[in-house]
Amino acid sequence: MSLMSATDATELESGVRSYSRNWPVVFDRAVGATLYTEDGQEYLDFFAGAGTLNYGHNNPDLKKVLLEYLAADSIVHSLDMLTTARREFLTTFSEKILKPRGFDHKVMFPGPGGANAVEAALKLARKSTGREAIVSFTNAFHGMTLGALSVTGNMTKRGGAGIPLVHSTPMPYDSYFQGDVEDFLYLERMLTDTGSGLNEPAAVIVETVQGEGGMNTARAEWLRNLAALCKKHEILFIVDDIQMGCGRTGGFFSFEEAGVEPDIITLSKSISGYGLPLALTLVKPELDVFEPGEHNGTFRGFAPAFVTATEAINRHWSDDTLERSTTEKGAYIESRFNSLVARFPEAGLVAKGRGLARGLQFGDAGTATTVARKAFERGLIMETSGPRDEVIKLLPPLTLTHEELTRGLGIIEECVTEVLTEAKA
Repeated sequence: MSLMSATDATELESGVRSYSRNWPVVFDRAVGATLYTEDGQEYLDFFAGAGTLNYGHNNPDLKKVLLEYLAADSIVHSLDMLTTARREFLTTFSEKILKPRGFDHKVMFPGPGGANAVEAALKLARKSTGREAIVSFTNAFHGMTLGALSVTGNMTKRGGAGIPLVHSTPMPYDSYFQGDVEDFLYLERMLTDTGSGLNEPAAVIVETVQGEGGMNTARAEWLRNLAALCKKHEILFIVDDIQMGCGRTGGFFSFEEAGVEPDIITLSKSISGYGLPLALTLVKPELDVFEPGEHNGTFRGFAPAFVTATEAINRHWSDDTLERSTTEKGAYIESRFNSLVARFPEAGLVAKGRGLARGLQFGDAGTATTVARKAFERGLIMETSGPRDEVIKLLPPLTLTHEELTRGLGIIEECVTEVLTEAKA
């Protein structure tokens, strides 16, 4: 049978698809930080499944335990029945991740994806407090289901709901006013002023780094103040760590640097380690108020994902080797981006992000998209983010080599130089 072209294939698929429009090739296999098309072209991957592949494509250690598990006719689907794979994951996650950080959160498996984790977090917050309102932040992204979408900032995504998205109030994220107004004081005033019109919130939900929102990074001080404000007003503090958790910014949780302890934490994407669907909603014990079966789903705990997640934690989170490597690589990207900022002062460039979640913001809308397209033509995959797609966004595997990182940054610098030089001409 002849190979189906990318055009032929997309004629069979809904128009809602997006990434295949930016990268119009047919991918066939992948290893580490490299994707291969069916005709043998290689692409360096600085996208990593939108942060789902922190340990790279087909990580050999994770693949080994997965294949052994499947070859033994072990349980694949079990809803929330207890299995050996589930027990091993829960024990490992508790011993290697939660206890060393002084956390005693209960682990809930809400469904296969990040939006499931957010929906469960919002429902729990409302059920445990008896309140309805949720405070979210400008440029936030928390998922595409209706509850998660109600606390998402992007108007295009919100518009797809087709109905009013209610019971949530957006507040300015850190540095939203770019220094003209102290963002944090706005929320504090709204909470204390009886004339503000803000309903008493059940919870505040926040990302420490807004990946989809443009790689906006909250200062540790801002996060500490936010957590303290929530505690003062008896508002639950939820951190959405779906894209920035599992080591993406350095520590396993992205909020560790700030020294805060959220009431509820959402995880997904790289928690399985292998790209298999898995999501967690972590809740303090006193908030674990769902009745048995009150929040359920057919795929609430995919056993093969438990196996790879356990192996990933044992291999990468028994010491701080990966954390230090991520921090060092992130600093290297920052230095290279800062050089571009200094080289093109008229372009309005801003280097953003933490760890291996990095962005370069352009002053003109459309420039980032052009740079990303030219990078693809040179064999590098990366996406854009921000309300106007004004930021090139880097989420490479944490395990990529220095040579791969240097090569990718070289391609980016070439593309930025070409686009900005043409713009000046």
